[in-house]
Amino acid sequence: MLGLYVSVPIACFRKGLAREYLETEPLPPPSTCYGFLLSLVGERDRTRHVGCRVTSVLLEQPEKSIVLRTVWKIKNRNLYMGQTPPPGAPKKVKNAGGNRMLDRQEILTGVRLILWLDSSEENGKNPSLEQRTKEALMHPEGIDRFGGLSLGESTHLIDEVKCFDGDSGRQGMIFLVAEHGRLTLPVWVDHVGSKGTSYVTGEMASSYLVAPDVKRIPKIAKPE
Repeated sequence: MLGLYVSVPIACFRKGLAREYLETEPLPPPSTCYGFLLSLVGERDRTRHVGCRVTSVLLEQPEKSIVLRTVWKIKNRNLYMGQTPPPGAPKKVKNAGGNRMLDRQEILTGVRLILWLDSSEENGKNPSLEQRTKEALMHPEGIDRFGGLSLGESTHLIDEVKCFDGDSGRQGMIFLVAEHGRLTLPVWVDHVGSKGTSYVTGEMASSYLVAPDVKRIPKIAKPE
């Protein structure tokens, strides 16, 4: 099992069902952590390391605030913003303002996390995501990737990421699988709709900063 220390100055782990008011989860869901790790190692195929297990631990409670931001939503199908126009529609639209609106969004500042990654049940070929992550941190110059490294939205850039060996003298709040837990987070996200999104039920619990029981770490899995 591999531990990583990650810090993010500003982040929003948007709830999947949030609409006009964009709420944030208290910590990054397993699917968000998985996407971050794929970006870290420069992997473009998100099915490559299906079967790995990943979760996050909050080292401290980040500050929460609310911002007003511009959001694009397709409310008027005649304002298609560069998409293929419907049959018979004009090819150009002068004003797409009907699809641009202001929404309130929750953001977290000062996010400091520990990520736990286990590749013992991966379905893909070697090297595993654990191995590739270690290699990426040791030799970042060898990674072929593009864009900034972020956790969640592309504008929420990572400040620091490094290996973490554990600390039995400190505690944090970890997300662990629990049959009757109160928190449901995605382990696989359908970016086209919500039909193909998979979730896991769990709970946030106080824990020392040591490797948790692997069976209680959420497993990245596509819906059957």
